Amino acid sequence: MYQPAGFEDPEKPHHVCRLTKALYGLKQAPRAWYDTFSLFLIEFGFNCSKSDPSLFIYHHQGKTLVLLLYVDDILLTGSDQELLTALRKALNSRFSMKDLGMPKYFLGIEIEAYSGGLFLHQSAYTADILHQAGMTECNPMPTPLPQHLDNLNSEPFSEPTYFRSLAGKLQYLTITRPDIQYAVNFVCQRMHSPTVSDFGLLKRILRYLKGTMSMGLVITKDQNINLTAYSDSDWAGCKETRRSTTGFCTLLGPNLISWSAKRQETVSNSSTEAEYRALTAVARELTWLSSLLRDLDVPQHQPTLVKCDNLSAVYLSANPALHNRSKHFDTDWHYIRERVALGLIETQHISATLQLADIFTKPLPRKEFVALRDKLGVLVPPTASLRGNVSNIVMDQGPKDKTSPRVKPISQEHMKTNSANAESTEKEAPCCNKEDNGPLQFDHESSHPAVP
Repeated sequence: MYQPAGFEDPEKPHHVCRLTKALYGLKQAPRAWYDTFSLFLIEFGFNCSKSDPSLFIYHHQGKTLVLLLYVDDILLTGSDQELLTALRKALNSRFSMKDLGMPKYFLGIEIEAYSGGLFLHQSAYTADILHQAGMTECNPMPTPLPQHLDNLNSEPFSEPTYFRSLAGKLQYLTITRPDIQYAVNFVCQRMHSPTVSDFGLLKRILRYLKGTMSMGLVITKDQNINLTAYSDSDWAGCKETRRSTTGFCTLLGPNLISWSAKRQETVSNSSTEAEYRALTAVARELTWLSSLLRDLDVPQHQPTLVKCDNLSAVYLSANPALHNRSKHFDTDWHYIRERVALGLIETQHISATLQLADIFTKPLPRKEFVALRDKLGVLVPPTASLRGNVSNIVMDQGPKDKTSPRVKPISQEHMKTNSANAESTEKEAPCCNKEDNGPLQFDHESSHPAVP
């Protein structure tokens, strides 16, 4: 590296320094830090996950520790308190660490624990976005987008960089707000050349967030640890390119763990073709999730059920016969067929009224939107429930028919409560005062420490 300013060797002013260890600020520093920390964990007995290199897992004699590393912030949990204490002591003896206790705030995500599980939300982050947009006093809207998206061609928006900044922040907000995933994906597709109409849609999302700022994702305790997925697609929904939008969500037991809304890369000639592509997309996601769960010692002992409301796509995924209408399908799309043949995935046809992924493919009327939002676990739990009683947010079993979704629907009483809460917040958004508790569990004192 160049000699630091003010410390140049007067006899050799044009010489450079040869480093003997990693130094903060160099492009190699993060890698050197990761190699040092991961080697320490491996020597302790951890194994690095094959599905996520930042995830380290310890299994020994029925005891488990799980450590997630993000640069120098650490999430740590485990089944044995003595082993956790031993790991903390070992970390403190090797690195300069701060134990921040139970997680409350991590990477912009606020974490509230209650007797039945966790409540993840980004209320403070939402308030920051509204403040940046100058919309802290705006009138709330009941849905993120209008049901009909027409007349979007207007004059160019005068501040495209500002538009992109807000859209990027909304993308990060979808980590705990799957209810805005489709809307954010839609406006992000317009970032290259936003118009005044596009900015109006972005402000519509912000108005919706104003009325639902305290909402977040509820993760409940449950004995059911089976993966389930819902796959859906519109057909030629984009008026400009006539491309379709893939939407899917995956659940572990009753809890939503991943979701996506993404425009397909090419035009589909039929709704079956569009739905078949969506099935392939969710099959790829399930392959990764199954691998991650195996690393966590939560293997799936039965085929993962993927629910789709297009009967032809379901038949096509299980039947390798050649059809005139599908012979042009690219071989890449047949990944779902391979997973079904191997017995790793089972596709099932369901009614469109039970399709949870519908919220990721199109704008919906208010009634349908709120119902799906509640079923996905995006709720406004009563404050008392988060501090103790969880009876109000436990999901019931729902109708016991063969086509009903495996996810446990929210109880009717609580659905009414949440709908009422949502309507009240549309009139007056709740005030959110965030107590900044810093990163979760451990915090290294420097972002890229020198490695000996």
